[in-house]
Amino acid sequence: MWRFIGNQLKRWRTKANVSREELAAASNYSPDTIKAMEQGVRMPTARVLDVADELCGAEGMLSAAKDYLSREKFPPRAQEFMEREREAISLWWFEVTHIPGLLQTKEYARALIENHVPVLDEETVEERIAARLERQSVLAKRKPPVAFSFVVYEAALRTPLVNSEQLQHLLKTSCLPNVALQVLPFERVVASALMGPIVLLVNRDHERFAYTEGQLGSHLSADPAVVSRATERLSMIRAEALSPDESTRFIERMVDQP
Repeated sequence: MWRFIGNQLKRWRTKANVSREELAAASNYSPDTIKAMEQGVRMPTARVLDVADELCGAEGMLSAAKDYLSREKFPPRAQEFMEREREAISLWWFEVTHIPGLLQTKEYARALIENHVPVLDEETVEERIAARLERQSVLAKRKPPVAFSFVVYEAALRTPLVNSEQLQHLLKTSCLPNVALQVLPFERVVASALMGPIVLLVNRDHERFAYTEGQLGSHLSADPAVVSRATERLSMIRAEALSPDESTRFIERMVDQP
């Protein structure tokens, strides 16, 4: 919806020969913010829509979009993945530098989201924290039950953001009957593990998806060739990782360290 409304905003502005700078000045926003709204990266605000409606002579067509506008819980690049996550009956997740989102405490999630670049406004920060914690309800989903397998590289556990509370939370979550948690220690790392996180998802129709994420983008694919490569890499990583019992003892030792 953000993208659609932003696209309509741009179309009306261009048709009326109103520059982005003119709309920005009239609505008290920067041109870059108007650009982000038109591209669907930021939610168009009621003020921008009303001002644009008047400047562009849209006769209420743009202002009417306010009734259909709601804030998205997740950034645009992750929205389709979140839909697949909710539908999954099986999920394998390998993470290199962060604790997987489904296993994060509120404090850890806040530290990551507040340090987002570019900086997010306070309202967006709070919404994304709440949305991340809300996602974790899938761990207790029973109809249908979801099988989770997490592998976390040791580097993700050693960052200053990970405190005793986060480690204890990992131990508690790993006790769930449908959750397997493994640690990939430094000395067992394989080259493919350093290439970035991988998530594999299977839904109730047995459709399989592979998701990868980098600093500047993410990719969700149902291409059998892509899914096969991701499965092979994840299987290799899981084979090198400590067993769930060994991983539990590994994290317990970290908790006990001064």
